[in-house]
Amino acid sequence: MESTKLKVERINQAQTTITKRKIEVPQYVWSVLTLIGLGLLWQMLTVLLNIPSYILPSPLAIVTKFITEFSMIFSHSLTTLSEVLLGFGLSLLVGIPLAISIVYSRYLATSFYPILIAIQCIPMVSVAPILVIWFGYGLATKVLLASLISFFPIVINSVVGFRSLDSDMHDLGRSIGISEWKIFYYLRLPNALPHLFGGFKVGITLAVVGAIVGEFVASERGLGYLQLTANNRLDTVMVFATLLALALVGMLLFFAVHVVERLVMPWYNSTKAERG
Repeated sequence: MESTKLKVERINQAQTTITKRKIEVPQYVWSVLTLIGLGLLWQMLTVLLNIPSYILPSPLAIVTKFITEFSMIFSHSLTTLSEVLLGFGLSLLVGIPLAISIVYSRYLATSFYPILIAIQCIPMVSVAPILVIWFGYGLATKVLLASLISFFPIVINSVVGFRSLDSDMHDLGRSIGISEWKIFYYLRLPNALPHLFGGFKVGITLAVVGAIVGEFVASERGLGYLQLTANNRLDTVMVFATLLALALVGMLLFFAVHVVERLVMPWYNSTKAERG
């Protein structure tokens, strides 16, 4: 009887172990498979419905165009990438200190914060012609547009993050004689990092939008300029190839911010893994 019970227990333990050792498919695999499926469906519809390429080109034609014109697309992509990085860097340089000032200054929190929200409600497309008048058709206009459009999520997320420190923790630090600077460095900043990187991820993608808006208005280089010229020539395939390049640039920048986040906050990502 005892041997039978032991065998049953061992079988149950083996089944439990097999259940726990499920093959976990990485999340990006599902994204890739979904993208491939949508591409195949798109290709099938363009062939079956006989859609002209000047209206909706097939994915195969877009990828072929992207490969054959890769050197030109890559050259324009570097121009757009430099504008995005400069604009995003400028928004960080101004946005983070401003968020800290809003957290520590009651005057800025009550007076400047609502003005910031009102400015964000203004479409950047309507601001672009004014920037062209002020700064011309050079690099400055595109950098400023990329900075302005990515500025708001960085400031808002930073303010929320810096304010998220528990008041009891702050009071405890002050009661034992810790300076406000040390409280910020050792408590407030680490606590705010998840919010900061959330704003950075949104901001870096919006910076791409700002740079393209600037190139639409005033530019002789960049993916936005390339898309405009292709549209004027009714080269729809090139328009879609440019969109593909923009998507790749945006994904690359988002992934770069994600990598930096994992390096800066390994403790946060490990905690999420344990929960999930």
